[in-house]
Amino acid sequence: MSPAAERPLRADAQRNRDKILAAAVRVFTEEGLDAHFERVAREAGVGTGTLYRNFPTREALIEAAYRNEVSRLCDSVPKLLAAMDPGEALRAWTRGFIDYATAKRGMAEALRAVVASGTNPYADSHRMIQEALASLMDAGTAAGVIRSDISATDMFAALAGIALSSGGPEQREQAERLLDLTLDGLRSVPREQG
Repeated sequence: MSPAAERPLRADAQRNRDKILAAAVRVFTEEGLDAHFERVAREAGVGTGTLYRNFPTREALIEAAYRNEVSRLCDSVPKLLAAMDPGEALRAWTRGFIDYATAKRGMAEALRAVVASGTNPYADSHRMIQEALASLMDAGTAAGVIRSDISATDMFAALAGIALSSGGPEQREQAERLLDLTLDGLRSVPREQG
């Protein structure tokens, strides 16, 4: 990594970068590899020069957008745990996971192109997501709201299965039902029928 890349960005530059990354996820999810940089810049509300200064290649933009989505998902854990009880935090996070998986699915063609160029955008994502999920599950176990005999690895496999089978935007209702079913099975005390 170059020294310039390690320096923190000015606040306005960071805002522009964040807007570009969010727009890139939307655009590449909708259009795949056919997406134009100009559309990403327009969606982000920045000039194409700003976009190219931040991301000189399509692969760099796609990789950064994907990594940003992973970071947003994982960085949400402390905020969720501070704002709600562990069971509700886990429920909220799993919905965020499905949002992430839906975006990743939409960007699949673009991500394959990044991998083909010799870069691995997935390098740390699996570990980061597992650690985030483990934090939530540890908090839920400590609070006595989820079972202690289910590991984060098991829960990640369940979430990945839901994302694979119901991760399309048009399948969101089914994904929500499957998440509820999975989370109900994770409870330490079954929910009373009423």
